[in-house]
Amino acid sequence: MKNFLFAAAENDAIPHCKAGGMGDVVRDVPRQIAERKDKTHVVVPSYGRLHQNGTFKTHLHFSLRGVDYTAELYEVDGKKTIDLIHHYVIHHPEIEAGGIAHIYHDDPEEPFFTDFIKYTIFCTAVAEAIKQGAFGDLDVVHLHDWHSSLLLYLREYHPGYKTLKDIQFVYSIHNLAIQGIRPFMGNYASLQNWYPDLPIDYQKLMDYRYQDCINLMAVGIRLADTVHTVSPSYKQDVMLPSSPPEFIGGEGLEEDLKAADIEGRLFGILNGCNYKNINVEAKGEIYRNTVKALFRWLQDEDKKYKADFLAHTGEKIMQFVGNRPKFIVSSVARLTEQKFYFFKRSPEAFVEILKKLERVQGIFMLLGTGAPEYEDLFRGISYENKNFIFTNGQSESLIDSMYLESDLYFMPSLFEPCGISQMLAMRNGNPCLVHHTGGLIDTVSHMKTGFAFDGKTYDEKIENMLKVFDEALDVFEKDKPTWKKIQTAAKRKRFTWKKSVDKYYEQLYKL
Repeated sequence: MKNFLFAAAENDAIPHCKAGGMGDVVRDVPRQIAERKDKTHVVVPSYGRLHQNGTFKTHLHFSLRGVDYTAELYEVDGKKTIDLIHHYVIHHPEIEAGGIAHIYHDDPEEPFFTDFIKYTIFCTAVAEAIKQGAFGDLDVVHLHDWHSSLLLYLREYHPGYKTLKDIQFVYSIHNLAIQGIRPFMGNYASLQNWYPDLPIDYQKLMDYRYQDCINLMAVGIRLADTVHTVSPSYKQDVMLPSSPPEFIGGEGLEEDLKAADIEGRLFGILNGCNYKNINVEAKGEIYRNTVKALFRWLQDEDKKYKADFLAHTGEKIMQFVGNRPKFIVSSVARLTEQKFYFFKRSPEAFVEILKKLERVQGIFMLLGTGAPEYEDLFRGISYENKNFIFTNGQSESLIDSMYLESDLYFMPSLFEPCGISQMLAMRNGNPCLVHHTGGLIDTVSHMKTGFAFDGKTYDEKIENMLKVFDEALDVFEKDKPTWKKIQTAAKRKRFTWKKSVDKYYEQLYKL
């Protein structure tokens, strides 16, 4: 039996520990490993809350900032009890919950200041727990994004953690755009302040653009035994330099990724999707679930500032309760540049999509929260367009209803490492309209399982987005057999975790 440790910032196998797709991966891969009769331990920070009903396992003593630190390791219950999977959290008062999903901090003045501190404490505590044998004798440690890459730094440079070199370390890149860059010195949240006794290997650790800083995403790529992107096409993208907004590639790390590829350490393996034990809402509940979510949010203190808008959305949705639109386009995503750059830069193109929908008596439903400038943009468009329903919050039951009842799922991501939304929509037989980038190339085929647009220039992309939207509406309106064929092909597609984890064992874990 092989023994694995997953270390990450998120784990959706335990309650209230997910902000994005990484949480899904850290939930689903250990389940596949368990099916192969191997054992997995999954450890995440407690964020001051997740340890509260856990079972205390051990104290972890280590030195940071020249000061003695003691963290606590707790085992916690998963949402499901699965043999061979154990979930843990690390508690320390300085590992605080942030404002984003009660996980990440958003420090506008000094990006990653608070997150650097909490993930430094977390990674050092995990290194100590591995050294103490808290997870048994490990064969593989699988790290996810920059939040856990400091474990590789400690393995390489800390004399107390040399034994970690006997274990295979795998590093997964979920989002290359977020790199965890902090100063080497001269700042409270700097490498030298937290590890004053360790030498700084500038060449191996530095960010090429800001050479007085460590780049923690680069540390993962440079020091891991194997490196993994979450789709084959994203692997190809990231080895090329970015040229925004037309193309988002390696984001300054393309040389490191090319080197890892030449060394045989870089692999692109598509994420899977869950096809069993799905929470399915009853059909026909989409408007009721919207209204229920709105009433719940209206009672939330932190939603008071947008109470007027929530009431406006409720009034709009009521007109569709007994008068279902002929066509529903939907999008579910965090409101960020990655997901909606095209709409932010060209709002007139989005308004044109809404106008095109009028001809088929269609509506556009968008659910999400995120960057204030994106929320403001969509609130403004909602006030001016009666067929745009912007649900400015988060609701699992409404999200399930949207995946179930939409006719077309819209995903115009500027870049997409893998994407899970398109898989969830396709699972329900909904064709997707996507920007052909990254993992969306690997999952959606134009006029076969959905619709796709691209272009060499930004203007060409916008023009093609509108053209392909027209194409999709034409097929829906005038060619029902082809529409049905695309729906059936989308529903038949299977991106299983079994296939993906077979490749993990062979390529990443070398088992």
